[in-house]
Amino acid sequence: MAKQIKVSLIGNPNTGKTSVFNLLTGLNQQVGNYPGITVEKKEGICKLSRGVKAHILDLPGTYSLNASSLDENVVIELLLNKKDKDFPDVAVVVSDVENLKRNLLLYTQIKDLEIPTILVINMADRMQRKGISLDIPGLEKELNTKIALISARKGEGIDALKKLIESYTLLSKKTCLDALSFAPDYFDRLQKAFPNQSLYKLWLVITQDVNFRKFDKQQVDIAPDFKIKSESELKRLQQKETIKRYQFINNVLKKCLVVDEKVATGMRARFDRVLTHKFWGYFIFFAILLLIFQAIYDWSSYPMDLIDEGFAWLSEAAKNALPQGPLVDLITEGIIPGLGGIVIFIPQIAFLFFFISILEESGYMSRVVFLMDRIMRRFGLSGKSVVPLVSGTACAIPAVMATRNIENWKERLITILVVPFTTCSARLPVYLIIIALVIPDEKFGWVFGYQSMTLMLLYFLGFASAVGSAWLLNKLLKMESKSYFIVEMPGYKVPLFKNVIINVIEKTKAFIFGAGKIILAISIILWVLASFGPNEKFSNAKEIVTKEYTDLSQDDLDQKIASHQLEYSFIGYAGKGIEPIVAPLGYDWKVGIGILCSFAAREVFVGTLATIYSVESDEEETIKNRMAAEINPQTGGPLFNLASGLSLLLFYAFAMQCMSTLAIVKRETNSWKWPTIQLVFMSILAYSIALVVYQVLK
Repeated sequence: MAKQIKVSLIGNPNTGKTSVFNLLTGLNQQVGNYPGITVEKKEGICKLSRGVKAHILDLPGTYSLNASSLDENVVIELLLNKKDKDFPDVAVVVSDVENLKRNLLLYTQIKDLEIPTILVINMADRMQRKGISLDIPGLEKELNTKIALISARKGEGIDALKKLIESYTLLSKKTCLDALSFAPDYFDRLQKAFPNQSLYKLWLVITQDVNFRKFDKQQVDIAPDFKIKSESELKRLQQKETIKRYQFINNVLKKCLVVDEKVATGMRARFDRVLTHKFWGYFIFFAILLLIFQAIYDWSSYPMDLIDEGFAWLSEAAKNALPQGPLVDLITEGIIPGLGGIVIFIPQIAFLFFFISILEESGYMSRVVFLMDRIMRRFGLSGKSVVPLVSGTACAIPAVMATRNIENWKERLITILVVPFTTCSARLPVYLIIIALVIPDEKFGWVFGYQSMTLMLLYFLGFASAVGSAWLLNKLLKMESKSYFIVEMPGYKVPLFKNVIINVIEKTKAFIFGAGKIILAISIILWVLASFGPNEKFSNAKEIVTKEYTDLSQDDLDQKIASHQLEYSFIGYAGKGIEPIVAPLGYDWKVGIGILCSFAAREVFVGTLATIYSVESDEEETIKNRMAAEINPQTGGPLFNLASGLSLLLFYAFAMQCMSTLAIVKRETNSWKWPTIQLVFMSILAYSIALVVYQVLK
């Protein structure tokens, strides 16, 4: 068996840690959650040499081991528990050459844990342009480690880093400074109380609110020769420790780092003045969003048409090639159309993730957070709430988890409750198919079309609903709150193509496979319910229809029989049962079934209709054409017109239709109270708005 080295990748946010992870692992990585908690866990395999591999764990970004969020707690808990299966053989601390002073604080803390540690100094390609020169041998001597000087952008230095990882046993475990010498009496008593424990680990246990399993604060509390100081005293000691570390770092950098201020340029400040301007900043942001939505439509139309027609052809080909029977009907009328109803949206979802990745990689997203703080404060939130709200455009689940960086509980709770209003990628399939049916495919001006404008307005509506709800909750929730907003502005960077592509592949794959499992299960259930009926009206459909329609062609007769069977199937009766509830919104019973099923997950809606329509029709038609051909039995006109289409769009804009999000909200708030309020309020709001819109426009 190949030897496997366990490597923890650690670093401040915006140091290029993700780029290093991607360069080491490529696509050989997976994303999950840490056991028992919803913090994201990224890990991958890196081949070092023949017979040697490295298991790379990309830990959440942290500024120091003085944790202030759950993500940072995860880092500390792992590094203090040698029995953890992911405890590293070697820690790789990634730093940014332009922010070395701040990054080295975390490095000195990791070094005090007596773990073999490699320091990676990233963005070496910027050194000459910024007038920076480093004495690497001098730094290695002062910091008591080996250093890999790399450029993640150009892929330089990665081979040298791999060699250092492979030879980690040669690294010194000695610390580079005596960080706890500022209070000798206190730490001498602590060491005497626990003579067999690492002094710095004891200090972390005392100062951090982390679950350390068998070694926690309680053990320290019961020590007979030691008494824990008050919280305010501990914070003063932490401040002294930080000062001590920075004094050491300053002395090291004076010897080993030179910055020629004449060479360094001020382009970043000039860009910031424009992109965070109180007027032009918003104008540029909205213009970028509009271009993104237009590109999503224009670039994805051809692959979408090919996928749509491909699944229609596949269903028909399977029907002709395989012997007739219930199993073949299940495959051709249930599974293939159901999956086709979600796979068709891969191009547009991939493009959405592509553009979001570019904004994040370039450093622009941090400017958006700073810019939006001015607005968010008026509604009881802060700029930090923008990160979950923007993350919500991908999926509400990680967006709710991202609220953990908000220290103030009231702000965090409000953000959790309003995040589901933002338009996630699960809503995108519904929006796209309905917009294509009811909004003209025409353009005004030279570039922008009515359909892309409608999509952008729906995104803005979701954001406005979230902010408006936050304002209301801020007034209703009587909680004392006081918070400060601090955001780091990373340097501007040309996005790394490899990072963007890996992010797009991973996010799209997660969406497709996550949705695919649900859709496959629901498609099978729906097909069974649509293919069998409780009485003779279903089983004798052929005789009943043949007597009623004597002058139809065979094809028309077959379609009438299929429609009659569907109407009197199990799902037909269920749909007719809920039709009185959805009819005032402009929907028929089939759309009602789609809405009901989509309370499990919104993206199920299109797959549900694809399955129902496929069972009803034997023709080789795309889902879009079948929906366009649907007739409203009350009006005799198209079922999906402007009134019913806008009603449906607005219903999905406001409805809380995601059981997974409700489960995450319950976990994050530790109560069923808040997710229940979310579900009831958003469902009533969605129904009311959809009802008013349809009744006014019909």
